[in-house]
Amino acid sequence: EHNTFNVGVLGSSPRRITKKELLKSNSFFYFSFVKTQYDHPSTEKQRNTDMLYTSHYSSPLGGITLASNGTHLTGLWLDGQQYFPTNLPSPSVSLPVFQETQEWLNLYFKGEKPGFTPHLQLQGTPFRMAVWEILKQIPYGETITYKDIAREIAVQTKQLSMSAQAVGGAVGHNPISIIIPCHRVIGSNGSLT
Repeated sequence: EHNTFNVGVLGSSPRRITKKELLKSNSFFYFSFVKTQYDHPSTEKQRNTDMLYTSHYSSPLGGITLASNGTHLTGLWLDGQQYFPTNLPSPSVSLPVFQETQEWLNLYFKGEKPGFTPHLQLQGTPFRMAVWEILKQIPYGETITYKDIAREIAVQTKQLSMSAQAVGGAVGHNPISIIIPCHRVIGSNGSLT
């Protein structure tokens, strides 16, 4: 049992495989493993008992929903965007992290570079967390390609290559839009995808 692993391709259900099967798999499958609640019951239990608060912000792009665990920003979505969570509570309370985030957004939408980042807390697979960490490093006003991110992940994980399509999936599931600038990731040909 200790020589088996829960693995899965992004977006699929995990399954148990042996260490031998894991080592034979391609690099994308190898790095896209998913740790499930069976691997980390205390983490999953803690996540389910965390309080979730929301706030709403009116932007030039339309409504934006903010989510927090009470101390950190855990989500920022344009209302109705793909992967918008459907089980969020109604906006209810003003929290310092919401005030800080709204100040950041006010500066951003005025075309100014905010000199700070609200306190963020992300939860995701190790692969997604690695991609989101790279997104956080994109300089203000600059862009990067999915292929560039895939190369960086390959270097970090000592793999020969990494799938740009897998990177696209992680970018698309970024839970804190705008502040973690998924909108600055473009295709190799310069197109928005």
